[in-house]
Amino acid sequence: MELDMKQLALAVRAIAEEKNLPEETVQEVVEQALAAAYRRDYGDREQEVRITMNLSSGEVNAFITKEVVKEVTDPHFEIGLAAAQLVRKNAKVGETVEVHEKVTDFGRVAAQTAKQVILQRLREAEREIVLAEYEDKIGTLINGIVSRVEGNIVRVELGKAQGIMPKSEQIQTEHYYPGQRLKVFLKDVERGFRGPQLVVSRGNNQFVEWLFKAEVPEMENGAVEIKNIAREAGVRSKIAVSSTVPGVDPVGTFVGGHGTRVNAVMGEIGEQEKIDIVVWNEDPATYITNALSPTKVTKVTIDDKNQKATVMVPEDQLSIAIGKSGQNVRLASKLTGYEIDIVSEQEPRAEAKAEEVDAQPKAAPKLKKKEQLESSLLEAIEEHGTESNDEK
Repeated sequence: MELDMKQLALAVRAIAEEKNLPEETVQEVVEQALAAAYRRDYGDREQEVRITMNLSSGEVNAFITKEVVKEVTDPHFEIGLAAAQLVRKNAKVGETVEVHEKVTDFGRVAAQTAKQVILQRLREAEREIVLAEYEDKIGTLINGIVSRVEGNIVRVELGKAQGIMPKSEQIQTEHYYPGQRLKVFLKDVERGFRGPQLVVSRGNNQFVEWLFKAEVPEMENGAVEIKNIAREAGVRSKIAVSSTVPGVDPVGTFVGGHGTRVNAVMGEIGEQEKIDIVVWNEDPATYITNALSPTKVTKVTIDDKNQKATVMVPEDQLSIAIGKSGQNVRLASKLTGYEIDIVSEQEPRAEAKAEEVDAQPKAAPKLKKKEQLESSLLEAIEEHGTESNDEK
């Protein structure tokens, strides 16, 4: 016998315990696999077969659905009326009955098929169990422990499931190591050959938002809210906030007394990532001015049609407005949704001054050579002498 039924029955309980699956689920998977094996060894692959298995004795029974006919042409799918009435007394032509057959063994190929189906269905069942447990946690923060670091991928144990954190979801400046405890944002579930893997993140915007939710209780009752986040993980973030309650300072609420709230968030994402908290405003010009903080803005010109904005700043504020490698203006653009162009208010004045200078008489060129200097002095003396004689 290629497939030991008693051993298989005992294995069901062991598999259920190992995979943390309900015993009934594993039994159902095995019975489905045995039905596929039965169709291969004894019947037709199109047959409708139901298998039951007694986990105590290992006894396996097959029930094949057949149509009741007057004359049987295909015994795999049909049964005569007389035989059908032995199964069910009131059976009639055109109805279906389940014919019972006892199964003692399967051939080698059928046994191999059963094993493959069992492994496949177990993976599917395990995935469904994981999904059922974590589906209500997708989009929230959960705690995990780094199990392995494989190149650009960090594997994180999340309890009954494993999460993967790709390079794109990591904080640039963080270094991960096995055993490290982390808070992660559960993004989605990835289906792979290794079973269900949860995709987690520390580098996305929602991670920062959920960290603030834990520190700012006013977000729970809706007194303050985060309108938008622009983030370059590990470097800098800009957060636009607003208040729905008159008199409540949204920025102060998120910063906290002596900066306790924002510092707690920075402690989780890393002190090297700076966080700018600005006030959201429905007026684009005001919003853009706030988003470019700490820059002092002179004027904002809005082009709503092309979602562009030209921002004029004092010349000494130009480098602050643009930021290191264009970071400040880039994040402000992401935050507001406008393509921002920074110009200096000194540039037009500088051009005007240049025109004024050109209109003035040009100064005499400097004499550099000694001979030129002597010649110039002699000419001046001669002219002076001529003028004196004329006067006389």
